[in-house]
Amino acid sequence: MISDNVAQLLSELPQGVQLVAAAKGRHPEEVLEAVEAGITVVGENYVREAREAYQLVGSRARWHFIGTLQKHTVRRNVLQIFDMIETVDSFAIASEIDRKCALIGKTMPVLIEVNSGREAQKSGVLPEDVEPLIRQTVDLGNVRVMGLMTMGPYSADREDSRPFFAETRRIYDMIKSLYLPNVEMRYLSMGMTDSYRVAVEEGANIVRIGTGIFGERN
Repeated sequence: MISDNVAQLLSELPQGVQLVAAAKGRHPEEVLEAVEAGITVVGENYVREAREAYQLVGSRARWHFIGTLQKHTVRRNVLQIFDMIETVDSFAIASEIDRKCALIGKTMPVLIEVNSGREAQKSGVLPEDVEPLIRQTVDLGNVRVMGLMTMGPYSADREDSRPFFAETRRIYDMIKSLYLPNVEMRYLSMGMTDSYRVAVEEGANIVRIGTGIFGERN
């Protein structure tokens, strides 16, 4: 099933759109099957699960952190696993990533997480605070802002996500037009299993899909 789902998704996604397998709660063997089917990027929400999957899969895939990152979880051995962190939402987190990456000689690509739905229970920076946060990061030598990420409010109707994706794309284009130093607006990560088609229509070039690859969780 996993192999078939990966093949279907890869065949339908437009060229230039990167498929991230959102592996939250999945067994390492499932992650390996997805990689063997053609997945090149694995997204992990939890450090422990990432370590377990990495032991089996290793460098056969690139690794994105897509969960909520807290300052105490930014450790050197964690940063060595991941190739990108998609969920930076404060200067404190960016600074800690910068400090720890300096110790291992690594520059970490990051995305700024936008709370496009302005949901109090969710992480992410509010739309009007994205530019000020990015401007704060430009002098960090071991962090490089590469774009934006958003979740958008959950809804059974995927069309409900469209205005939130459109707003995030507007901010992305605005930041890109500023040509800020040490900022390369290359990636717009939006959309999950229920909403990725709308996200792609609104400009996403990274989609994070879990259920659509692995099936429903038991």
